[in-house]
Amino acid sequence: MAVFEGTFTQDTSSLKFAIVIGRFNDLITTKLLAGCQDCLKRHGVDTNPHGTNVDYVWVPGSFEVAMVARQLALSGRYNAIICLGAVIRGQTPHFDYVASEAAKGVAAASFQTGIPVVFGVLTTDTMQQALERAGIKSNLGWDYALSALEMSSLMNQLRGEVATKSVFPVKEEGLLPAQSHD
Repeated sequence: MAVFEGTFTQDTSSLKFAIVIGRFNDLITTKLLAGCQDCLKRHGVDTNPHGTNVDYVWVPGSFEVAMVARQLALSGRYNAIICLGAVIRGQTPHFDYVASEAAKGVAAASFQTGIPVVFGVLTTDTMQQALERAGIKSNLGWDYALSALEMSSLMNQLRGEVATKSVFPVKEEGLLPAQSHD
């Protein structure tokens, strides 16, 4: 049996990322973006918007992030997509709808395309909580970029393993059926 884990020691010069950023609550999202860029840069990724490693896509808000992330993932140009946004609870149920659909959409984009799509949309009760997560106490943008780096490495390993040999037992007409434990 084998153990697969993403690493942070890979050569990042050939990795391609897209970062999708919601403009709504940009006081928060620009801070998340700065943390994300700092992490990528410290791991050897050229974060210059005119460079070849990272593309930046701004969308109106967190609700629109998933649709654009899916489109970018379908292009096949990226090792990972990082989605940044902030949804802060207000006096209406709007928060619940936007937060829920953003999370479902980002997950669906990843599942449907096989490309890691990192959910970096803060969902907080207050602006203070969002600020704490975007730089006052820590910057989760860093963590989202780290997840993208790790998942890029892991998926490259898994794709390489599948290309060289199947990780699933195979018989002539296809995969072996699951064994019953009755």
